[in-house]
This record gives sequence, C-alpha cells and structure tokens, in this order.
Amino acid sequence: MAIAKAERLMNLALCLLGTRRPLSKRELRGSIEAYLEAGGDDAFNRMFERDKDDLRELGLVIETVENLEGEIGYLARRDSNRLPPITLDAEEAAALGLAAKVWQQARLAGAASGALQKLRAAGMPEAEDSYDTQHSALEPRIPVHETAFEPLMLACRDRRPVVFDYRKATAARPETRQVEPWTLECWRGHWYLAGWDRDRGAERVFRLSRITGKVRSRAGAFTAPVPDVVTVRETVESWAGEIATRSARIRLRVGCGYPLRARAQSVREGADGWDELEIPYGHGLDAWLVEFGPDVVVLEPADLRADVVDRLRAVAKG
Repeated sequence: MAIAKAERLMNLALCLLGTRRPLSKRELRGSIEAYLEAGGDDAFNRMFERDKDDLRELGLVIETVENLEGEIGYLARRDSNRLPPITLDAEEAAALGLAAKVWQQARLAGAASGALQKLRAAGMPEAEDSYDTQHSALEPRIPVHETAFEPLMLACRDRRPVVFDYRKATAARPETRQVEPWTLECWRGHWYLAGWDRDRGAERVFRLSRITGKVRSRAGAFTAPVPDVVTVRETVESWAGEIATRSARIRLRVGCGYPLRARAQSVREGADGWDELEIPYGHGLDAWLVEFGPDVVVLEPADLRADVVDRLRAVAKG
C-alpha cells in the first residue's frame, strides 16, 4: 500500500510539474492509472484531495486556477518549485562529510552517503585534506547496535508514543513501559532515550540496550509538554551519571577500569594489586560500577556501596 501511494504521488507530481496549463481533475484522472482504478467519483475525489494535500505538505507548490468556463485546474510551476543553488563553503562541506561518516554503523549510513553524493553532484565542494577523515588516524563514529534505535528515532521525530519492554539493572524480568519519546542521546558509547513515562507520570531515561523485544508505536498525541533540547540533554546526562553532586572512593584492580581512571579526581597507587580512586558521584554511578564486576570495590559512601551490592545480588539471582 505504501509503495502504491508513493507511486501515485510521484505520478501526480510529474503531471503537475510537466504541464504548461492547469489540468482539471477530469484530465488528471484520465492520466494517472491509479485514479482510473479508484472506482466512483467520490472515491476518486477523496483520493485526489488527500494526494494534493500530501504533496503540499511535502513542499510542492500547487496552484489552483479557474478558467473562463469556471472549471478548476491545477499545476505546479517549475520556477516556483525549483530549489535554490547550494552555496556551501569548504568547511561546511567538511562538516557534512564528517556527519555522514558518524553514522557508518547505523541503517542511516546508506541515506547519509546517498545525500552526500547528491550534494556533491549539485556542486558542493570537496572537503579539504585537513578535514578528510579517510587519511586520519581518528575517525568519528557513533555505535548503533540496538534494534530499538531506529523505531525510537522515528518516534521522536514524529512525536509518536511508544510501548516497549524494559529490564532495569536490578530486575530479573522486564516490565512494560508506555513512553512519550523526546530525544536520543549517546553517552559513554551507550544510547539513552529521554521521555515522559505515562505510568509513572514523570520524565525518565531508558538505556536502549535494556529494551527487550520490539518497540511498538501507539496512536494519539503527547499528554505532557516536550522540554527544549538543552533541558532534555541535561536530563540524559544526569540520569546517566554525568552530573556529579559529590565524590566516591573506590578500590580498583591494577590494570583494569580505564574509563574509571580517566574520570578519577585522584589516584593512590597500592602495593597489593589495588589502587584507590576518588571519582565523581552522580545518579547512575552504581549501575556503571556494576559493569566492572569483581574489579571494583566501593569504599564510600555507604549508600553507593549498598546500591552496588544490591545490583550484584540481583544479577546473581538472574
């Protein structure tokens, strides 16, 4: 059905762009096969009006003209629908090239590469060597391994509520969550969804790797206001443990936990195969420490130590 509608819209757009005079509904119906197969006049009129509105929503400028006999005709003038010339400088072109490379591991890779080729064919300048990551030792990438990424990205874009099964780090089984998705953020190599949890009546952040099964879309509008991008990003960082409110003291096995060492405020080397680190302590630190398993021991504060022990026990119980 989607392919048939896309073909019908394309044929209608070509007819409206290819004519030098306005075409009536009768002429358009006789020129497009899908309209001939529509059945009665009412079915055709409904289909045509929907298609015309869809093309206008996509950006096609369609004029409505009445002739001397009072018949309504339609056309899309080429000069009104011609895109302006692309005027990107070398630095802007380099930024687009880097952005396309970022998505190499996602299903967006094909679309990004295709868009870049079209822009270059339209005259976009090639990136300077200093910006060309093909010859660079470092290349920007955002890993996208979770199957939930694409449906959630589309749901954020279209402002569509979703339902999915989510397993918390301390839970043995997943539970169903009804969420109004706001945005996706990548932090420490993991993707997080920020949105409004309808069941809890509050904003929440979900790690995509803990979403099990399929993400299902739901009809209807959002029930909670969507905050601005800055607020959402700060929420994601806070729930992921980026915003620290105090410090924690841990013991870390020598040769392990390099991400923890990179964040450490101080490191005291030990002679027993363990180092003592002081690291920023924010929301979500307990979940991060659990990932290092037996290589980390929390010394203080006591509440962080208790949270880590609880999570480890939950994992041990399965």
